[in-house]
Amino acid sequence: MDAFATEFVSIKCCADDSVTRPTSSILCTNNPDNRTCKDIIQNDKDYNITRVFTPDIGRKWCYNLTTAKDQHYLVRGTFLPGDLQIVPSPGSFFRVSIDPTTVSLVNSSDDSKVEAIFRASKDYANFCLLKDRGEPYISDLELRPISSTYLSLEPSSVLKLVDRVDAGNQGTEIRYPLDHYDRIWKLDSYTDPVASRTSSFTANFSGSETNLTFPPMQVLQTSLSHPERLEFTYRNLDHGYYSYDLFLYFLELNDSVQAGQRVFDVFVNDEKRLEVDIVLSGSRSYATVLNITANGYLNLTMVKASNRSLFGPMINAYEILQVHPILLQETSQEEVNTIMDVKNELLQRNPDNEVLRSWSGDPCLPVSWPGVFCQPDDRSTVITKIDLSFSLLAGQFPSSITKLTHLKELNMSNNYFTGAIPEFSRSFSLTSMDISHNNLTGDITELLTSLPNLTTLYFGCNPGLSRGLPSNLNRSKLDTDKDMCARQTAHIKHGIIVAAIAGGCLLVALAVGISIICIYKRKLRSGRKFDTEGYPMTKNAVYSIPSSDIMLKSISIQSFTLQYIEAATQKYKTQIGEGGFGSVYRGTLPDGQEVAVKVRSATSTQGTREFDNELNLLSAIHHENLVPLLGYCCENDQQILVYPFMSNGSLQDRLYGEAAKRKTLDWPTRLSIALGAARGLTYLHTFSERCVIHRDVKSSNILLDHSMTAKVADFGFSKYAPQEGDSGTSLEVRGTAGYLDPEYYSTQHLSAKSDVFSFGVVLLEIVSGREPLNINRPRNEWSLVEWAKPLIRNSRIEEIADPSIKGGYHAEAMWRVVEVALACIEPYSAYRPCMVDIVRELEDALIIENNASEYMKSIDSFGGSNRYSIERPIIILPTPVISEPSPVPSQPTPQPR
Repeated sequence: MDAFATEFVSIKCCADDSVTRPTSSILCTNNPDNRTCKDIIQNDKDYNITRVFTPDIGRKWCYNLTTAKDQHYLVRGTFLPGDLQIVPSPGSFFRVSIDPTTVSLVNSSDDSKVEAIFRASKDYANFCLLKDRGEPYISDLELRPISSTYLSLEPSSVLKLVDRVDAGNQGTEIRYPLDHYDRIWKLDSYTDPVASRTSSFTANFSGSETNLTFPPMQVLQTSLSHPERLEFTYRNLDHGYYSYDLFLYFLELNDSVQAGQRVFDVFVNDEKRLEVDIVLSGSRSYATVLNITANGYLNLTMVKASNRSLFGPMINAYEILQVHPILLQETSQEEVNTIMDVKNELLQRNPDNEVLRSWSGDPCLPVSWPGVFCQPDDRSTVITKIDLSFSLLAGQFPSSITKLTHLKELNMSNNYFTGAIPEFSRSFSLTSMDISHNNLTGDITELLTSLPNLTTLYFGCNPGLSRGLPSNLNRSKLDTDKDMCARQTAHIKHGIIVAAIAGGCLLVALAVGISIICIYKRKLRSGRKFDTEGYPMTKNAVYSIPSSDIMLKSISIQSFTLQYIEAATQKYKTQIGEGGFGSVYRGTLPDGQEVAVKVRSATSTQGTREFDNELNLLSAIHHENLVPLLGYCCENDQQILVYPFMSNGSLQDRLYGEAAKRKTLDWPTRLSIALGAARGLTYLHTFSERCVIHRDVKSSNILLDHSMTAKVADFGFSKYAPQEGDSGTSLEVRGTAGYLDPEYYSTQHLSAKSDVFSFGVVLLEIVSGREPLNINRPRNEWSLVEWAKPLIRNSRIEEIADPSIKGGYHAEAMWRVVEVALACIEPYSAYRPCMVDIVRELEDALIIENNASEYMKSIDSFGGSNRYSIERPIIILPTPVISEPSPVPSQPTPQPR
């Protein structure tokens, strides 16, 4: 056994015992948590079982593979879904990453191998499965040391294998032990009948002519040749301009061939890259690597040099590897070691905790652990926030957490931690801490002394923790909840007393029943009663506002008192957003429901009309893709709206918002979000009472709930569509720069097609990941609309696709979306589709994306086109001239929000 083979690691997932196969030295189990083993129906006896990762908590499952720093490795995962009735989620797909670099997308409709070559940057490497849709699975995982020559051109990259071919060999695949790196050389499937195959078991070579690693001799002893030309075509590469390394290996097997007798040119995608004369240097072997770019298509052609060559081109073997630059900064090793210490401390008392079981791989990249939040810092990534509230954690407070020196926010509330709080001697960055609702003991003074920059501290509901604060503490700089638990205890005691009285009253049920009915009627007439926590609130108040744009006869919604709102938000403790209306705060209702509380600012440009408008409209409409209104407060000149909390923020946050909120959205998720938002707008436009126009459609007004369902929000500017007899003109053009319909802006005539224009801009944001206006870009890219239009019309959609989704979308589905977007942003509204048509096109795009292979097979079988367009009405109109109107009173400036 060679030296490299002793370092082989082979993991047969879900195996009960370690076994050995001829193709590897060791085969063993290495089972991470959160998995289910399932039998699969396969003919290959080596793969009769697969591991399916159940979704539980988190989106990432990693194998931690031992490596030697700076050694180069080949890693290969085998993914066999088997019988799709057994694997839980047909049509699922997931991504595969090596450390922070995502290298492949695995679709459950196909058997798949993912192989890559990388350089180990530390003494371990993480091979991770990242959940997208359905449940990830894996059957086999292999790690092999390999020659460093593969990464000679791309030292800071990961190379994903596209193909590795043993040209001329139609017998048996070659791998270990013949190839001591355990590369798998596929059989030749070349179909040109004129091509010939040659075998020579006496040929030999030194390999000293190149710094590349040659294939094993058994691969080079077969060759494929042609009198004139050899051509290899790959039509299903990842879409997007990826870089590829193309390795070509030649060994002249015909001893009679001399220098100048076999000369041929090598073309890649019709571009000549080099001229080859294998024996020119006196050696009979030759190898080279070409770096190329390709967008979904690669053609390698070798053509005989006319009039100068006696023999045609030949080749023994070749490899195609896709280059994935390492763009993300790995998490600081010190941070990784520390958070692993935190995990191990917590696991001692919480071995079955679902949150801790989901912590695998890098804590931050390519997706972070549940409850862990990170930010880039200099040349690495660091942990800046931990939120393990409501995680059912018990035992001692983890002391290792004090060593996270970049930690700014810590929330360990509502658990079962005991003992003293450790000293945060090094945590000068910590500004916010919530340890309330535990069983901690000790003196809070010591904690404050060790945290000089702390501005928020919640420590209530820890019976054994000292209540006193230092007398010299500057309270104006520290937000605390010193008396919170005492108030809640009083409320609980009050509830117990009320319950006891109610129980006693059951003995005289008839009398009490009559009393309750009378009391209820009186309180209903007064419109006020008290909730179980003792905070006054109003329910089912009849509300009718004559000044609103949206007018309904009567509506029934929930009214909250200001005291109730302040209790739910802990006096506006956590701000989660800011808009034109005012600040948005996170809160929790007594029944545990999380809410978003929008409080009108005293300096807001939006007034009572917008407040009443949204209040009336949302009280009458209900749709799964519209944000519902839970209640309102109008007290002491305060105007407050209460909505369900949308845990995944806004579409804008996810695409290009603040770094802490921004997360990569894959293409199917983007499609689903676009379709959901379109359905919400369709409901507004086809509302039974009368068409409602949103007037401020934009990505920040498309919110995402816990399941990433899109919900259109913010109806303060909404209006009924003009009807016959209306003036048709409004002196108040509303909207946001970058999204505003140019026809509405210039004519002030409002229609539902104004929303369509804005939605077209949102579609471009979804496709490109760019903001609608950005003057920090080159001048021709300031406007997303004007930049994207010519690229779409010239069929260059790969240039506008967000780099983070390149290679992850089906071209036909993408074409559907960009053509819808192009139709939506037509300058004249008559050319634009209606929302019903847009929904239909997006539904088709999502179906195509989800069933790409089957769909395209059916299209090809009928010889159909792979391009579709929305039918637009043929209307002869003058060529629109879009210019920025002068700032005169009749042309008001759009109101940014």
